[in-house]
Amino acid sequence: MNHPLDLPLRPFSVLRRFLYGEAAGGILLIFAAALAMMLANSEWADLYFAFTHFETGPVLTDKLGPMTVHLWVNDGLMAIFFLLVGLEIKRELIDGRLATWNQRRLPVLAAVAGMAAPALFYILIAGGDPLLVKGWAIPAATDIAFAMGVLALLGSRAPTSLKLFLVTVAIVDDMGAVAIIALFYTAEINMVALVVAGLIFALMYVINRGGVRHLAPYLILAALLWYAVLLSGVHATIAGVLAAFTIPIRATPGAPDSTESPLHRLEHALHPASSYFIVPLFGFVNAGVSFSGMQFSDLLAPLPLGIAAGLFLGKQAGIFAAVWIAVKSGFAQRLRGATWVQVYGVAMLCGIGFTMSLFIGGLAFSNPQRIEDAKIGVLTGSLLSALAGFLILRFAPQHPLHAEVEAETSGEIETDGDVADIVEKKAPRPD
Repeated sequence: MNHPLDLPLRPFSVLRRFLYGEAAGGILLIFAAALAMMLANSEWADLYFAFTHFETGPVLTDKLGPMTVHLWVNDGLMAIFFLLVGLEIKRELIDGRLATWNQRRLPVLAAVAGMAAPALFYILIAGGDPLLVKGWAIPAATDIAFAMGVLALLGSRAPTSLKLFLVTVAIVDDMGAVAIIALFYTAEINMVALVVAGLIFALMYVINRGGVRHLAPYLILAALLWYAVLLSGVHATIAGVLAAFTIPIRATPGAPDSTESPLHRLEHALHPASSYFIVPLFGFVNAGVSFSGMQFSDLLAPLPLGIAAGLFLGKQAGIFAAVWIAVKSGFAQRLRGATWVQVYGVAMLCGIGFTMSLFIGGLAFSNPQRIEDAKIGVLTGSLLSALAGFLILRFAPQHPLHAEVEAETSGEIETDGDVADIVEKKAPRPD
């Protein structure tokens, strides 16, 4: 029996399609963000800002005010993005690259260090002002789509093991970002709405345990859950992650892409919309910063400087140090077919915090000027990380066994080989 969200899934090369899909979406995101910045600093600036702040819907709560295009994108469409994030996290934990401790330890260690170090840099620079402390998490996130878009520009020069490492670190990073948003960026709570949200989530869990495999009931309840969470004061995007955790999955080790698995069907259905519409639209709506009247000294103000330093310096320091220590101590094996210079280049690319960093910046501050300053810090840190990471990977010498490992890895991906095997299955090779 065909399901409404069934898509023609090939039984091989799933991982390769995922990598290419993220890369293409990342390139589109780059163009959308660049277009927004050009419009915001052109004769069409008034039209651009009128569009992003256009009131489209009812006043849902006194705190939210009227629904604007900006609010629908950030609180509405981004809930779908977070639903996809939740689906990817659940799939990876149950049936993917994070299913075992051996697979988790290196990316988890790298991601944790890559979130802690940027937060520390931010606190050291901007933490002296109590009004700015709430921005500590802004530089802690990595934008997988943007980073994969940069890697796509490098073609075959970027080893596949680095791409897999980047994807896995970003997934763990997303887990941390979701937890941070839920714990530290929750507004005043409406307990009635929160209780209703809890009941809806409980019902979704019950029907999961009851063996319901059709997606329609989950999607209807997910929409109701989003509305209840929106009214509760907890950020509405958390509803997407919660809903994802209730979607049934059918584990298929060795070929994790079953058409009989509701989670896989929904993930495949949402991925194009998220990569090619939602995330680029988010970038377009949020990246428009006017540089009119801005001077270089403005970049050295504590808020933008703290964010930029966290992304550009903190990310590379935390991730590279974690990987180097893990490998040298024997805690994890090194990435096959990649030199230490290339590992450093990917650690640099992890400083691209665009989507999630802009998102957290909008949650951390209510003052419009601070939000704009946060955007400047995010754009500066992300741009520096992207350019430096690209140049390092573009001109870094290839590993002596690069061609051999890439040919072998390509075959493993085409047959959906275990990613941990691709990264770690053989003993470390000489530099």
